[in-house]
Amino acid sequence: MPARERSIRRVDEDWRVETTLSDEGYGHSLHERLHARSLGEHARRRLGEGVVVTRTGSKLFVYTADQAQANEAGELVRELVAEEDLSADVTVTRWHPVEESWKDASVPLPATEEERAREEERMEAAEEREAAEEGAYDWEVHAQLHDRRATVELARRLASEGFPVIRRWKYVGVGALSEEQAHERAELIRLWAPPETRVEVHVNTGLRDRPLFLVLWHPPPRPPEQ
Repeated sequence: MPARERSIRRVDEDWRVETTLSDEGYGHSLHERLHARSLGEHARRRLGEGVVVTRTGSKLFVYTADQAQANEAGELVRELVAEEDLSADVTVTRWHPVEESWKDASVPLPATEEERAREEERMEAAEEREAAEEGAYDWEVHAQLHDRRATVELARRLASEGFPVIRRWKYVGVGALSEEQAHERAELIRLWAPPETRVEVHVNTGLRDRPLFLVLWHPPPRPPEQ
């Protein structure tokens, strides 16, 4: 692999060693020892350059540039834990860019664009199911129509596509997981609904714990027929 490609990959990846100690007080002493000034020369060489160490209560995190450095840091942490006669769980993890969470290093990442697309679809479907079960969405699309029959038809069509829909009189609401998804669904509604339909995208700021709802507004007056 060319040096430039290796460098790009190192910048793109995130690795860390997660250490969970049985007592919060142990985290402070271990955190101090992992700072370069508290380690011996051999241990500093093993830990390598560019390592970031943080602590939150009984949890200690060592961020590294790649897997090899993370594995070495994990072994060093285990040795320090044993020297201090502590009880701790030490795991090497890496950031999963699709799931946006830290995963065990053994969990494979999507290797191709096709695999990444499938993973994103799987994650989106899982998030959609969770939101549907909770009845709450971060974003909503609100549509107001002038004709009840057209409103019912639009709601049925949206529901047939698997979208979370509610209808009240001549108003339709559709939930969305993200702003991008909300605008995509708004464009579909504009395509499927009558031309005079009013469509708006809203964010559920601070209202994530309540079901999809509709903000009602008065329709603009229809122009007089010529």
